[in-house]
Amino acid sequence: MKVHILDDWFDTLRTLPCYDRLRAHDVTVWTDHEPDPQALAARLAEAEALVLFRERTQITADLLSRLPRLRLISQRSVYPHVDVPACTANGVLLCSNMHSGTPSYAAAEHTLALILASFRQIPQQVASIRAGRWQAGVGRTLRGRTLGLYGYGRIGRAVADYARALGMQVQWWSSEAGRARAAADGAQVAPSRAAFFATSDIVSLHVRLKPETRGIITAGDLAAMAPRALFVNTSRAGLVAPGALEAEVARGRIHAAVDVFDTEPLTDPAHPLLTHDNVLPTPHLGYVTEDEFDLQFADIFDQINAYADGAPIHMINPEAWTP
Repeated sequence: MKVHILDDWFDTLRTLPCYDRLRAHDVTVWTDHEPDPQALAARLAEAEALVLFRERTQITADLLSRLPRLRLISQRSVYPHVDVPACTANGVLLCSNMHSGTPSYAAAEHTLALILASFRQIPQQVASIRAGRWQAGVGRTLRGRTLGLYGYGRIGRAVADYARALGMQVQWWSSEAGRARAAADGAQVAPSRAAFFATSDIVSLHVRLKPETRGIITAGDLAAMAPRALFVNTSRAGLVAPGALEAEVARGRIHAAVDVFDTEPLTDPAHPLLTHDNVLPTPHLGYVTEDEFDLQFADIFDQINAYADGAPIHMINPEAWTP
């Protein structure tokens, strides 16, 4: 098959063991991001199978209508960036292993890294010593502090394990169903949403972005956080009400560590989340490790081979499959 891989910005996949699984195919790797649908369609004119790096590219009805040769989209995990009905209407099968029960440990580790870096002022301290000024200030210890995890899911539970190993207290907030699962597991659930935000030294967000969760974190939630508390988002920017985090950070009351943004790639150095001293920003690194990529793309390439063999796996819209 003619396989096109989008948005492999550092041409990483060719260096991983899993890439050998594509040896029977004609593979094109695109190492930049093309946001224009018409230009992207021209690039992909010969593609029969398309490999996605999660949400880096939106797969719209307009784009799909311009790709008559496309038969398969292969990716891993959730797919809010893919117009599934349009895939079906255009005869394109979407395959995505939902890896039930297996969290992204890379994302959980990055969450912990952001918390540690923020509390110990690591970016500021590094900048200071490189500038010949030695120490830049005094950080804070995590042990004994309260980590509030919003969203009782796989990644959040992995973060909770790390936090407890550091001697932190963990409390939860989630949907009603999520709080019920947490309580049934013996986890500490905050007595109310207001108490969750007010009593957590750190609030870390671990929720999938869906229509019903868009903007779920409000300006009121952030305003309820204690002075010097830290808000961490390694999930999706759309979970926070538009402008709410920027406005709260501008008040200088709370800190934030963010790995996700409304526009990605974010290349505007004047963006308020990149310029405020109280914000530690990273460029969507949560799942970006060699190990995580090899795990994810092994599944993705297996899906391509299964399709080529006439026995597709992990089908999201099986009605689009015609043997």
